[in-house]
Amino acid sequence: MELSNKRILLIISGGIAAYKSLDLIRRLRERGALVRPVMTKAAQEFITPLAVGALSASHVYTDLFSREDEQDVGHIRLARDTDLIVVAPASADLMAKMANGLTDDLASAVLLATDRPVLVAPAMNPKMWEAPPTRRNVATLKTDGIHIIGPMAGEMAERDEAGVGRMAEPLEIVKAITALLAPGDRPLAGKTAIVTSGPTHEPIDPVRYIANRSSGRQGHAIAAALARLGAEVTLVSGPVTIPDPQGVTTVHVERAEEMRDAVVSRLPADVAVMVAAVADWRVASSAEHKIKKQPGEAPLPLQLAENPDILKTVGHHEKRPKIVVGFAAETQDVVANGRSKLERKGADMIVANDVSPETGVMGGTRNRVKIISGGGVDEWPDLVKDEVAERLAALIAQKLVG
Repeated sequence: MELSNKRILLIISGGIAAYKSLDLIRRLRERGALVRPVMTKAAQEFITPLAVGALSASHVYTDLFSREDEQDVGHIRLARDTDLIVVAPASADLMAKMANGLTDDLASAVLLATDRPVLVAPAMNPKMWEAPPTRRNVATLKTDGIHIIGPMAGEMAERDEAGVGRMAEPLEIVKAITALLAPGDRPLAGKTAIVTSGPTHEPIDPVRYIANRSSGRQGHAIAAALARLGAEVTLVSGPVTIPDPQGVTTVHVERAEEMRDAVVSRLPADVAVMVAAVADWRVASSAEHKIKKQPGEAPLPLQLAENPDILKTVGHHEKRPKIVVGFAAETQDVVANGRSKLERKGADMIVANDVSPETGVMGGTRNRVKIISGGGVDEWPDLVKDEVAERLAALIAQKLVG
């Protein structure tokens, strides 16, 4: 088992997502991990220490001033006698304490006293996640070397609330834990990779823009998969609503020209995977102010200019990566169009897929791709996008290092 005898201190803070920590404990123990739980006072309002203790088969620590637990300075022992500390869910309050070195309970004292790696899975209302103090605290935690997974986009417990704030799913947290504690074979260690993801937004005026339906899920998953194989990954992402992937340096851009400049500035690299659905056209001269409708008048014509071809730029660049992979999102003649793109763009592989509306690929969680290369066409089955990412990363590693 990949986490056999790995010691994990699981800190559960307050929030409705605390119920997911029960499943996380189960998943970790299935993989052989030894889980020691710490619960904040707020966490105990949502789930009970009895349930946590039963699933973890361990004593549940709750009180900084416990006579039994603290007789040998228990919070220091907890902070050190572990391979990894996981905070799931991590509330805005606990993250603020971590960022500012505050210790008024057992969880925050352990986190300040530890010299072990820490993985945090935030969970909170979207407005709380986007609030400037939270953004500052997250930036501080990243600077301090804290690993962060999520949060994800979706519906909240509160009625009619949705956005980024949901805690990452337990299996995703397990993947991140495994990558930190049991990395196994890392064939891309020492290699660098650039991945593009998401759409681009080409402004018409300060309000409107040209875009497409790309969610960024596939590109983000590929960046994370390459990182898990040991690569140093830079993800250049257009505007998306999903969080930055774990273990990846993410550069956020809006327009195709910005994406092109960000990619080129990071060459040379060993691998480039151009997944982003870049808008082919932009408005030649976007309006400085919002274009207003005039009663009885036809809309103003938009003069379009061609956007830079980022895949072709990379495929023919003097600092061309050893492996260049492009994506072809098609609605007809998928293989023929993919082969044409392979030749024109100077790529080693084209990942071609049918993105017709009925497939649900654009914005969805599944994908069915064909890998087109000089050696022919390999058709993969219908897979979730994370599985596509894992298989593609493994294929890239095989071609790059054998």
